[in-house]
Amino acid sequence: MQNISVIGAGTMGNGIAHVFAQNGYKVNLIDVSSEALEKAISTITKNLDRMLTKEKITEEIKNNTLTNLNTFTNLKDGIANAELVVEAATENMNIKSAIFKEMDLNAPKNCILATNTSSISITKIAADTSRPDKVIGMHFMNPVPVMKLVEVIKGYSTSNEVLETIMELSKNIGKIPVEVNDYPGFVANKILMPMINEAIITLHEGVAGVEEIDTVMKLGMAHPMGPLQLADFIGLDVCLAILEVLKDGFGNPKYAPCPLLVNMVTAGKKGVKSGEGFYNWSHGTKELIVADNFIN
Repeated sequence: MQNISVIGAGTMGNGIAHVFAQNGYKVNLIDVSSEALEKAISTITKNLDRMLTKEKITEEIKNNTLTNLNTFTNLKDGIANAELVVEAATENMNIKSAIFKEMDLNAPKNCILATNTSSISITKIAADTSRPDKVIGMHFMNPVPVMKLVEVIKGYSTSNEVLETIMELSKNIGKIPVEVNDYPGFVANKILMPMINEAIITLHEGVAGVEEIDTVMKLGMAHPMGPLQLADFIGLDVCLAILEVLKDGFGNPKYAPCPLLVNMVTAGKKGVKSGEGFYNWSHGTKELIVADNFIN
């Protein structure tokens, strides 16, 4: 396998493209927005420069990585020769369904179709294609060039051959793959999102403030960052979408998102991506927000 296509040039998509290209694969990065593609290449270049400064890569590796990347605004052209397509679009079933139908129609017959979904059923996504045996989940962690884990999710019809191929491919790009079963949220988000939601509920109920909650979890539980800061990094809109998938998938009210989270997303406060969430990120650094509207 040499030819990889990645659909979606956002945070996850450009990170996935970066990792494959750095490890010698020819990568087509696809997005409907040419501006998003330009931003993605700029981000990858900056990340490579940072790695070069820290002497983690050489100038030759940086140049080869960028040479391995091509951009497309047309999905059909971008996946014409792909052996693997990784979809990294918005965490929305309707959007993913439309993309997978188009991927299935235009990708080579033997091409594996993967999704970077963090919660949506692989079996459900595969049902929109004529090749469910070749559909699999590859849930990368953010930031992709740094985080080692890849959750590899086998759908109901995913073949063992495809599973083995993706497990081996993940190792080839320096990741540690973990096979998990196809249930809402898989492992990572089935555990993480209720914790983040409970932290938001704790804030909303006035038990403690943003910084206090994050400090307790960092110093008391040895977490590298607190749950509210982590939610800002993930994107509050993404956290909300995953919680809705968990709630609908398991039919359990314990996964119901906190009203504060719903209101913040509705108001456009999505975390780092919007410049403000539980913290203010508009200046590029974390600043504490003192806001009464966090409290119920």
